[in-house]
Amino acid sequence: MIIPVAIIVCALLGVVFVLAALRSFWRHRALAGIANATAGVLLLALAAVFALLAAGLHSYHRLSAEQDVGEIAFSALGPQSFRASLLYSPLTKGAEAGTEEIFALRGDEWQIDARVLKWRAFANVLGFDTLYRLERLSGRYRSIEDERTAPRTVYELTPPQVIDIWLLARRYRERVPWVDALYGSAAYLPMADGARYAISVSASGLVARPLNQEARDATGGWR
Repeated sequence: MIIPVAIIVCALLGVVFVLAALRSFWRHRALAGIANATAGVLLLALAAVFALLAAGLHSYHRLSAEQDVGEIAFSALGPQSFRASLLYSPLTKGAEAGTEEIFALRGDEWQIDARVLKWRAFANVLGFDTLYRLERLSGRYRSIEDERTAPRTVYELTPPQVIDIWLLARRYRERVPWVDALYGSAAYLPMADGARYAISVSASGLVARPLNQEARDATGGWR
């Protein structure tokens, strides 16, 4: 809520100063016009920066308790080759239920990665909830040798942002006291023909759980 208000205030003040500058120039008051124009441009630039920050935050999702990310289902295409169907929850994609993406994964296991950004208590009071953003989906092999030499598959789940809140918070950590923790989280489980898993996320990170017998069988003897 704070950032949208800041955008509106800076933009309105910027417009006011720009109009005042035009009025000053019309009255041949050059110094006043330059001062007002400078202030107006700076305020409009600040509004643009806040807008980019808001866009960066929008790529993350608010997290107050464990919540569903979606489901992932697998069908075998061949040895160590699977078709993965990732069905997102509405909260994850900000869309209607049923948003789905299809991936071809190589390996024995699947892995999903996310970034988690936690704020300190006083920031929570101001309305800043813990945030998460899905990063990538990949296939992985049980064998270290296969992991080194076999074909790898990895997919980006969230496109890059003009302003990345995560990178800014990491780079200026000492100057951003309201950031409590920044960490990456991952969950990985076996792939099997017909297996379905539920994916959820909490403040402690990602969690994946079997949804059907095929998934339970795959994880039952997993090592």
